[in-house]
Amino acid sequence: MKKIILLFVFILIALNAKDIKGSKDVEFLKRFKGSEIVAYKYENYNKFILPLAPLQEIKGKKDNHNNHYFAPKTSKKVYGKHIRVVYKMPPNTSVLEATKNYEDEVNRLGGKILFSCEGNECGGDTTRASGGGGGDMSLIMFFEHEEDVNTYNKDFSPGECALLDWINNLTYFNAEIPSMGAYLSVVGYKGQGQWCKNTKNRVYIILDLIISKKRENKMVQVKANEMKEKISKEGKIALYGIYFDTDKAIIKPKSEPTIKEIAKLLKDNPKLKLLIVGHTDNQGTFVYNKGLSQRRAKAVVKELVTKYGINANRLHPVGVSYAAPVASNNTEEGRAKNRRVELVELSK
Repeated sequence: MKKIILLFVFILIALNAKDIKGSKDVEFLKRFKGSEIVAYKYENYNKFILPLAPLQEIKGKKDNHNNHYFAPKTSKKVYGKHIRVVYKMPPNTSVLEATKNYEDEVNRLGGKILFSCEGNECGGDTTRASGGGGGDMSLIMFFEHEEDVNTYNKDFSPGECALLDWINNLTYFNAEIPSMGAYLSVVGYKGQGQWCKNTKNRVYIILDLIISKKRENKMVQVKANEMKEKISKEGKIALYGIYFDTDKAIIKPKSEPTIKEIAKLLKDNPKLKLLIVGHTDNQGTFVYNKGLSQRRAKAVVKELVTKYGINANRLHPVGVSYAAPVASNNTEEGRAKNRRVELVELSK
């Protein structure tokens, strides 16, 4: 019987030492020795907001759980692949020891700390993780609320307990790692074990990694009748289905569906005349981009004339460089929106 009991205990220890199914470390970040992954989430593309200042209460505003709403005065929005890994540290690890090891990783990779805080200087309720209502928001709630946690953790699982129970000794930092095209957010804290006893005095690290990437354009093909409707209402339409290589004015083959719909628009509306307007982002000088956008607009006109038989007199190419942005050029997402071809109705 004693051997059976010892074997059972051994099995429990072995199981507890395993990471949750489907989880893995971020490949370029080292793991804290003896830690275990208790929660994991992967998103191919998402937005993440990095606080660059302590949380402050937004007077008169509450979140979905009736908490007083807190947010940083300054922050940075980043977009890309998002990986969240929640680690349970080995016994007798301090919060400071765990977080400082991740700061060392940032330094090893040539990154820089953007913002850091400890305890009350972080703002909000420093005794809460993602769970709770009727009080003040916490820093961890700023990143993810209780209902979001439940989408990738089962009830009373180690991950849910780690992310929803009460906490102490909060520390935080975020960083940029240019060599990896990534941003890192690291929360460290100690569990109180109020409703999940196994969290008591255990240290946890919530690691959010965002690897910057361009958003894949998955918009449904804009049809000729939709172009006509938009032009009739607003006098123009912006199209993102015409593709060029960087610094070139040769139309890529995958642009054909959009070009074909423009040709159909013109054939279905024989009196319609269009300005074909090329727009760029602000990478490079204004003069250079004006020439590039003009050449791209001419390439679209040439394709419509030579391949689809559209009368050249109905089309006028214009390149405007980055004179008419529709979004900020300070982010990749904004620059992607600014790189476009617009069809503008030409006065009759």
